Formats: sequence, C-alpha cells, structure tokens
Amino acid sequence: SAHDITGKGVANPLASILSAALLLDISFGLKAESEAVINAVDKVLKAGYRTGDIADTNTPKDKILGTAAMGEQVIAAL
Repeated sequence: SAHDITGKGVANPLASILSAALLLDISFGLKAESEAVINAVDKVLKAGYRTGDIADTNTPKDKILGTAAMGEQVIAAL
C-alpha cells in the first residue's frame, strides 16, 4: 500500500488488474476470461503506455498515464 499517493492518480493499477486475472483463473476457474485480462494488459504495455513509476526517458509524454487512464486503456483493450 502507498498511502502517501492516495487520491493523486499516480498509482500503477496493473498489479491489481493482474491479481484480478489470477482470481478469475484460480478461484473461479475462468481461464479464458483470465487470459483476456492478461492479454489486454500485455497489449497496453506493448502499445507503449506506462504509468510514471515504470516510464523511462524514452517513454513519450503522451504515453505516460495516470491511474484511471491506464485502467481505461486496459478496459479498451478488452
């Protein structure tokens, strides 16, 4: 947890999203749905999108997203 950044829109949501994918697979046996979520995250990252914590000097500014925008990109990729 990172209480110092709560409400600032800078947290990286990808670990939580991928945890939900594991929940779908392991807890509910929804392998195809889990793979769809994992593939969506992979697609977003391959498109070059990053949150500030994983961006580097080569990441274009328009590809650096906040928490909500990163989540929206994953939803769009689904």
